[in-house]
Amino acid sequence: MTASASSAENAPHDSKTLLSGLAPLEAVLFDVDGTLCDSDPLHHHAFRELLLEIGYNGGVPIDEDFFIENIAGKHNDDIARAIFPDDFERGLKLTEEKEVVFRRLASEQLKPVDGLYELKKWIQDRGLKRAAVTNAPRPNAELMISLLGLSDFFDAVILGDECDHAKPHPEPYLKALEVLKASKDHTFIFEDSVSGIKAGVAAGMPVVGITTRNQEHLLMEAKPTLIVKDYADPKLWEALEELDKKGSNATNEG
Repeated sequence: MTASASSAENAPHDSKTLLSGLAPLEAVLFDVDGTLCDSDPLHHHAFRELLLEIGYNGGVPIDEDFFIENIAGKHNDDIARAIFPDDFERGLKLTEEKEVVFRRLASEQLKPVDGLYELKKWIQDRGLKRAAVTNAPRPNAELMISLLGLSDFFDAVILGDECDHAKPHPEPYLKALEVLKASKDHTFIFEDSVSGIKAGVAAGMPVVGITTRNQEHLLMEAKPTLIVKDYADPKLWEALEELDKKGSNATNEG
């Protein structure tokens, strides 16, 4: 375990130093759904309407707890098994139909998480490598990244579909490091779901959890290094400032 990861246990007293062990920073990795944009309400709406049409759960709409437990942050294969444990193919068909509805809703309503573009500038100004790492299908990922104006920002987009294992397995994040030629000792991750945080932690990197929709106490169970509300959260910028400072000191000493 890295010093930055193990120091998570000291939070919140020294949260600004939680990422400083990564200096000099090489790369930043991002989940997409719920991390770059507040997309979960759109996924929830699409699933709720389609499941209502087929009389799922006796015609009672799925609630937020059901969505978080069975859907948020998960790969469609896992969602299909959770919704229809006895009929995987039916579950897969429904997830495919849901993606069509989601893309329509996203085209009309998708918005970035607060502070995203300030963070984007911070990353670009420092010449850091960056990748999007997502369980979303490629059409969804590309649409969201494009709608957010980030198509030219990411050096790579890693899909759970194109790995042997999707999140919560660490493989997608390890593949991102490989593609970027970055070290896990100088990289951190932004995630909003338990599944994604588990994947990042298992890959050996500090994870900054964002409470876009999922509650802080649920995210904490997955052992993120730091929890923030969004990219405008002062806690995040204090940690980045400290990371910058340590990186500058290391450069000057060298």
